[in-house]
Amino acid sequence: MSPVSIPPPQCLKKRMVVPQRYMFGPGPSNVPPRILEAGANPVIGHMHPETFEIMSQIKSGIQYMFQTQNRTSFAVSGTGHTAMECAIFNTVEPGENVLVGVNGIWGERAADMAQRIEATYCYCSCCVVRLQALSKHRPVLFFLAHGESSTGVLHPLDGIGDLCHKYGCLFLVDCVASIGGAPVYMDQQGIDILYTGSQKVLNAPPGTAPISFSERACQKVFNRRTKPVSFFLDLSWLANYWGCDDKPQRIYHHTGPVTAFYSLRESLAVLADEGLENSWERHQKVAEYFHTGLESLGLKLFVKEKRARLPTVTTIVSPPGYDWKEITSYIMKKHNLEISGGLGPSLGLVLRVGLMGFNSSEANVDMVLEALRDALQHCHRSKV
Repeated sequence: MSPVSIPPPQCLKKRMVVPQRYMFGPGPSNVPPRILEAGANPVIGHMHPETFEIMSQIKSGIQYMFQTQNRTSFAVSGTGHTAMECAIFNTVEPGENVLVGVNGIWGERAADMAQRIEATYCYCSCCVVRLQALSKHRPVLFFLAHGESSTGVLHPLDGIGDLCHKYGCLFLVDCVASIGGAPVYMDQQGIDILYTGSQKVLNAPPGTAPISFSERACQKVFNRRTKPVSFFLDLSWLANYWGCDDKPQRIYHHTGPVTAFYSLRESLAVLADEGLENSWERHQKVAEYFHTGLESLGLKLFVKEKRARLPTVTTIVSPPGYDWKEITSYIMKKHNLEISGGLGPSLGLVLRVGLMGFNSSEANVDMVLEALRDALQHCHRSKV
């Protein structure tokens, strides 16, 4: 056999250096020391009883965070997109109809996923259309993003679940940007599938995605005519691995990210220590303080109606005459602080600032306002 022909890369002979940075974009957010330390615990086996105990604690934390008694509550190994696919791939079969509420990019992504499994999808954007669409298309699933981070919109949830169930439709809600920062009551609001990500209000590293299925949703999943398109996201396997199916033995499905489980468990503990209602109130107060400060700078909020503003991610109308890319780059370079431009339909229209979990404080608001003030004074402004 010939000797190794490709040498070790020189870049890997140097120690990795990661900068400290203020993560005030739409996510991920900064990870506080308590959660970082939890993730640094020793690796143990993904099928060890100690890992199963940690997973059980995670399930209890998810039930509290989502306000649900669903036994099929767990964390998908992956980001929020993985949980979105887990929800859609398990509940929808080829040829079935999916209704998608569009208030930003995440509805577009849900429709894309439905299309990939040969489901038929249609869009709706308001309550009247939603009622008409449920009656006309008889979908098996209705998707809605509660907190739409691309536009900064917080969508009301009350009454939608009951309406969906009237037409034999499951209600799927994306709460990646909202959970912990705005009220969500899964059981009371008739939500059948709810999911989020670990990297926003929870302040854990990206890579785990809490999700919960109601008994109604589980009946649909476990009475499918065909297998789910994804083995990795097959709910029957995941429910067993997480101990949600009451079977005496757990069967190996995949190697769970145990250190990510440590971090997620601790992030849920932090939320439980503060209490959901206190967290909701803090995020709302900080958001209102931020909005007042933005208006004092002469900046306009993208979402005009106050009740429709997402308290975790604020969208600011891109200042006229400025290049939004120059503003975000200047703030990163001069203030070591990340804010973002728009995404999907809001690209080029807005600046996005996320103040979530550990980052949601008036002191951090003041830091962002000073950075914006500085950028508006020093970035080029066109007179055209």
